[in-house]
Amino acid sequence: MSEAFGGDFITLTDEEGNEFELEYCTTVEYNGAVYMAFLTVTEGDEDTSSEQVDEESEDGGLVILKVVQVDGEDQLVTLEDEAEMDAVYEQVMEDLFAEDEEE
Repeated sequence: MSEAFGGDFITLTDEEGNEFELEYCTTVEYNGAVYMAFLTVTEGDEDTSSEQVDEESEDGGLVILKVVQVDGEDQLVTLEDEAEMDAVYEQVMEDLFAEDEEE
């Protein structure tokens, strides 16, 4: 995959042992905590630009995870609180749209 399309991918394993691939979008801070936003990766995404994904779905399969310290190591956890998720989602959207305006 070309660097022109971004290209920071990670593979995560959930609590049930299922692996899935995510493409890194941005990192934001909210209320003193750090959150990372990713897009889900599906078959054929390598041939799809981020603009096409945005046109297909407003959030494009956006996944927001909180960075927490566990035994001195950073781990990504899902957000359980809906109000926290909504606030962080707004922050992520502002950050992503600010990046689009800079280009």
